[in-house]
Amino acid sequence: MRIFLSGSIRGGRQMLPVYRHIYDFLESVGCDVVSWHVVDLDSDEEEADMDEQEIYLRDIGLLEESDCMVAEVTVPSIGVGYEVCRALGLGLPVLCVHSAGANVSAMVLGNPNMQGRVMEYASLDELEQILYEFAGALGGSND
Repeated sequence: MRIFLSGSIRGGRQMLPVYRHIYDFLESVGCDVVSWHVVDLDSDEEEADMDEQEIYLRDIGLLEESDCMVAEVTVPSIGVGYEVCRALGLGLPVLCVHSAGANVSAMVLGNPNMQGRVMEYASLDELEQILYEFAGALGGSND
């Protein structure tokens, strides 16, 4: 299963260790995470060499080739919100996760298409369980 992982890049990289954890965990259960740039420490430098259209075309191309999307929405990001809406428009299953106590956008929490697919986690173990259940429900885990 090909998963598009979305997380804030320009909006702030404070969640990068969590994005990396999500990426590594999903790969460990047999998923192919296509959006490697979200967890790349050098993505800011690499994207500085790309114009906005190149970034858009790369991201949308990867999203359109994916079977589903996981978005970490703890850090507000216009780009992540756009990608969530685009994925929903493509009919892809979308899971949004956020750390406990995060001030998540009402546009995510109030979206009737996201009911039951916006999950809060208090620990990395809890996050892994949420991801495992999502991937397993879509046929993406090895078990």
